[in-house]
Amino acid sequence: MKSLIVEDDFISRKILHMILSPYGDADIAVNGVEAVKAFTWATEEGKPYDLICMDIMMPEMDGQQALQRIRAIERERGVNSAEEAKVVMITALDDPKNVVEAYYKGGATSYVPKPIDKNMILHLLKSLDLIK
Repeated sequence: MKSLIVEDDFISRKILHMILSPYGDADIAVNGVEAVKAFTWATEEGKPYDLICMDIMMPEMDGQQALQRIRAIERERGVNSAEEAKVVMITALDDPKNVVEAYYKGGATSYVPKPIDKNMILHLLKSLDLIK
């Protein structure tokens, strides 16, 4: 599994990296601008991400904007919905408006609340058939 961790908080980044790295390559971006660049580069190289874990609230470009750009890139390249990257939005517990927007406007696959829980992430990855 190839994953991209998009998180501006150092501790959250480290936790996600520790959880995901045993299952394959886990790249890191610290904001939405870097995420879109990393996604574009990986796609152009023919090695797209299977999973993107992305914080909603970030500087420069937030997770909602980055998700919309990522989905637009996939559409431009003719990627069908079954082959899209699985995008899991990471959000604060008191952030229901952004979660709804991520699902209905952005095309997120799922979301995980902070603080990040390893068992919850692993259960989600299994349900998405990304790990066994």
